[in-house]
Formats: sequence, structure tokens, C-alpha cells
Amino acid sequence: MPSRSTKQRITDSALKLFEEFGFHAVTVDTIVKDSSTSKGGFYHNFRSKDELLYTIHDSFITYVIDKAVEAHDVNETPAEKLYETVRSFVKMFEVYRPHVTVFYQESVYLSPEFYENIKKKRKKYKDLMFKVVQEGKEAGEFREELPIPITSMAIFGMINWTYKWYKAEGEYSIQEIADIYADLIMHSVLTEEARKNPDYQCFFYRSSN
Repeated sequence: MPSRSTKQRITDSALKLFEEFGFHAVTVDTIVKDSSTSKGGFYHNFRSKDELLYTIHDSFITYVIDKAVEAHDVNETPAEKLYETVRSFVKMFEVYRPHVTVFYQESVYLSPEFYENIKKKRKKYKDLMFKVVQEGKEAGEFREELPIPITSMAIFGMINWTYKWYKAEGEYSIQEIADIYADLIMHSVLTEEARKNPDYQCFFYRSSN
């Protein structure tokens, strides 16, 4: 297994410490000691503790945006795009759950410059979700009576809360959780006709038990 870079060791330590003690209670000295690095190493990779917090936030937001764009680009129908977007969003927690936890606990401490950058990326992801739901309604695949903003924000709210309870050692794997979420969402938004589409039966969860 390759050794972690200094930047990664600092980030991993900061994630653990921010999650446990909070942003303000953790000093650069504490991070340096926990990561077995040096102040020189810290400031070579980050201008400040604030930039480190921003980097933590930016990593998972960039990941989910890239996956949503990929889902939109490689799939043909709105239903396929939404299905893959939902699953990639859920599977993000396997790697980025601590990042999401720190985001919700500590984002208030971001400087205005960094906060605006994160805000723009969050809006981009929201717009991508709104777009696929709109496309689904226009194509007749998604229920016409469902408002685009409420449907999209309900999906966000449902999945975002996963950070509160997901455990890697839990009964269900992240793959199974992603499939269950996708099943719940696709059953909710698809028209009756679309739910019967043979090509879409793979959207629905089949327990291995």
C-alpha cells in the first residue's frame, strides 16, 4: 500500500480532529502533531487552517458534481440519468462521510471567499438535479404533478442525512444502500408506464436475503 502524502496525512488528521472537537478548538499545532508532520509541511500545502477546511469541503462537492455530470453525459434517458446520479451521491459516503460531517458542523467558519466558492458549487449540483427532473417530466417519464424544486430538494434532503447514520460496518453495504435509495426515489418519481418499462426493472431493489 503506497504511503500517504504529507497533504493527505494532514487532511486525514484534520478531518478526525474537526469532527471530534470542532474547527475552533483544533490548532495547527494539534494537526501537525497528530499527523506526524511539521509546520513547514502544513504551510507548504495550506495557506491557513481556513484553506484546509475549504479543501475538505471542496473535495466531496467536486466529486458529486463530477459524478452527476458523468451520469448526464453517458446515459440517454432522464430516468437513467437520475438513477445513476442518486446512486453516485449515496456511494460518496463510503469515502467522504467525514468530509460531509465536518461540512455541516463547521461550514459556518469558512471565510466569505471560500464560502462563496462552495456556495457556487452547491448551486451547480442543485441545478444539475433540477435539470434532470425537468427533463424527466418533459419526456413523460416522471410524474407531471410533482414540482421540480420540491422533488429535487426532497432527494437532496433524503440522501444528505445519510452522514448521520451510515457505518461502514453496518448491516447493509454502501452499494445496497445506494440501490435502496434509488428504488425509493425511482418508484416515487416515475410514471406508472415508465415503471413498467422492461429496461427500467434494474432500477428496483432486489434483496439478496
